[in-house]
Amino acid sequence: MKRIVLGSKIHRAAVTESVLDYEGSLGLDGDLMKAAGMIPFEQVHVYNISNGERFSTYLIKAKEGSGTVAVYGAAAHKAKVGDKLIVVSYVLLEEEETEFIVPRIVILDEGNRIKEVK
Repeated sequence: MKRIVLGSKIHRAAVTESVLDYEGSLGLDGDLMKAAGMIPFEQVHVYNISNGERFSTYLIKAKEGSGTVAVYGAAAHKAKVGDKLIVVSYVLLEEEETEFIVPRIVILDEGNRIKEVK
């Protein structure tokens, strides 16, 4: 049996840009993606702490060190500049692998800089 479990999470990312007229996705600072072990075009789930909205999309790598958290396309209806987000990726594991998984949790400060990695 396979299970879907948390692989990584970026916690309290502040939206820096919300652009409706765009093909769609979530732009993230490349340093944040690397710290969380996320990759370009990976599917992620986004949970908006500020308004309760939830959506799935894929990642686009933004400039490293920029602090960019940009919501593009239809998802821009679900997040505005300043909203706080949780961005998560999940992994598919065999039952026996689940006891060894240690999700990577990246906690950000107010400026989208890494405060802590667990």
